[in-house]
Amino acid sequence: MEQGVKFLVLFLLEIMFSTRAMCIRHHQSTNNNDSSSSSSINGSFCLSWRLGVETNNVLPWRTVPTECLQYVENYMIRGQYEQDLDLIMEQAMSFVSTITLGGDAMDAWILDVDDTCISNIFYYKTKKYGCDPYDPSGFRAWAMKGWCTAIPSVLGMFNKLIDKGFKVIMLTGRDEETLGQVTRDNLHNQGFIGYERLVMRTAANKGQSAVKYKSEVRKQLEDEGYRIWGNVGDQWSDLQGNYPGNRTFKLPNPMYFVP
Repeated sequence: MEQGVKFLVLFLLEIMFSTRAMCIRHHQSTNNNDSSSSSSINGSFCLSWRLGVETNNVLPWRTVPTECLQYVENYMIRGQYEQDLDLIMEQAMSFVSTITLGGDAMDAWILDVDDTCISNIFYYKTKKYGCDPYDPSGFRAWAMKGWCTAIPSVLGMFNKLIDKGFKVIMLTGRDEETLGQVTRDNLHNQGFIGYERLVMRTAANKGQSAVKYKSEVRKQLEDEGYRIWGNVGDQWSDLQGNYPGNRTFKLPNPMYFVP
């Protein structure tokens, strides 16, 4: 009788511990699923957010949403960004192949500089890929180092444009007085050699929006007789406004927005 009672007690204890272990495993599994589901939801939101940014439907925006830090980092450094750039440059070169130059050396192509010709990704890594607010003095200090690296697909297109006979004009919002020489050196060191001119902001353009400033420069170029066939930039403000050119090509940039 005593042995039977002991067996029953042990049997009940085994059931109790087994049930508790199952509950713990279920709880852990539920938490993992919740985490995976949350990650999936964030990924879907961030993909939609980036699409909205690139189609210029999210306006205006100052910083990348904090929950999208990992998403933007992955996009920028794990290959998709480069693939997107390659495809856009292929489309641009397909357009170039249809152009017959006028023979008067006035066929022009405009390229933005920052994150079009040369990349600031190493700087923006220190700014959480755009989750931190824009820091003008910090960016200026970075640009003064001249460490920006060429964006390979754009450099490839640049060289083909030069070989074909286009007058490539670099048009940037950088300040001529403080960043003029370092920008020229940076471009040269990264292989951008043979462009027609580098146009930068001067005191006359100070305070102008990028759209107004770049529109005025393009008007001046057309007044000089240039035919602007193409215009490439990572910001919509590089391409909007007057005299944009026959075709514009927007490069992806989910890290910052320039009005």
